[in-house]
Amino acid sequence: MIAIMGAGSQIARDLICAFARQGGGELMLFARDVAAVRAWLASVGWAERYPVLGYARFAEGEYQAIINFVGVGDPAKAVRMGAAVLEITWHYDSLALDYLAQHAGCRYLFLSSGAVYGSCFSEPVQEESVAQWPVNRLVAQDYYGLAKLHAECRHRACPEQAIVDLRVFNYLSHTQDLSARFLITDLWRAIIGREVVRVTPDYMVRDFLHPDDFYRLVQAVLQAERYNGPLDCYTRAPVDKPTLLAALQEQFALRVESAVAAAVNATGSKPHYYSLQRRAAALGYAPALTSLQGILLETERVLQRVGQ
Repeated sequence: MIAIMGAGSQIARDLICAFARQGGGELMLFARDVAAVRAWLASVGWAERYPVLGYARFAEGEYQAIINFVGVGDPAKAVRMGAAVLEITWHYDSLALDYLAQHAGCRYLFLSSGAVYGSCFSEPVQEESVAQWPVNRLVAQDYYGLAKLHAECRHRACPEQAIVDLRVFNYLSHTQDLSARFLITDLWRAIIGREVVRVTPDYMVRDFLHPDDFYRLVQAVLQAERYNGPLDCYTRAPVDKPTLLAALQEQFALRVESAVAAAVNATGSKPHYYSLQRRAAALGYAPALTSLQGILLETERVLQRVGQ
C-alpha cells in the first residue's frame, strides 16, 4: 500500500492516473478536501478504485511507502501565501516523519523543488552545486524554496530512514490548470485563444518533466535499494526558449511578440533552471522523452481537452 499525501494536487493526480493505468499497486489517498478528491476520482471513472481519507486517519494505515505532494503549485499563489508555506510544509512533513519513526520499513518520497538551490541559476546546477540564499535580505519569494530546503535537512538528519527528496524543476501536463501563471500555460492559453502572447526576450533554458517520466522515476525509486538523499528530476534533454517558441509557432501557429514586463515568478529569475545531477540514473531511472517532445505531446492533448 502506498499513501499519497496531497492527493488533490495536479502532479499527484497525474501519478494516481499512471498507477491506475499501469496497475501499479494499491493506493490510499489523503487530502484536506476529501470531497474534492472523491469528485475528481468519479469524474475520471475511478470512484471506487481508491479510498480517500482525511489526515486524522493517516497514522492508522500500514504503508510500504508514502509520497508527499502537499504544497503550492501556482507561483502567484506561493507569493500570496507568504510564510504560511513554511508552516504547511513542516506540518505535513512531520506527519510522514512521525509515521516512519513507528514503521522503520516504510519508504518516504517527498516532492521537493529545484528552488532549494536558491535563486542563482546563471548556469545549470550539478552534483557539486551549493545553495545560495540572501540570509540578511530574505523576502516572501524565498519562503517556498526555504521550506523545501528545511524539509530536506530534516530528512538527512534521519540517515537510517529511506527518504528520497524528488526535486522537480519544471513539470507540465495537459491536465494542469490553464489559468496558472507559468510560461507554458501562458503559451497554451494564447494557442487556444488564437491570441498574441507577450514573451520577455531574456534567454532561458528549462527541463520540463513529463508525467510519464515522473512515473518512471517514482517506480525506479520504489524498486531500488533503500536510499536516503535528494534526486534532481530531469528529462533526456532540456529546451531553450527560442527553440520552444519556434516549435510551437511552427506546429501550433503560436503568435508571439516581445514584452518588457516580467512574469510572476515565485522563486526569482532563473535563466538556467535545470540540473545536470544524475543520481537517479544509479537507481535505474531512464527518461524516455526530451523536454520538447513532452511539450509537443502535451500541447496536442491540451487542444484535444478543449475541443480543438
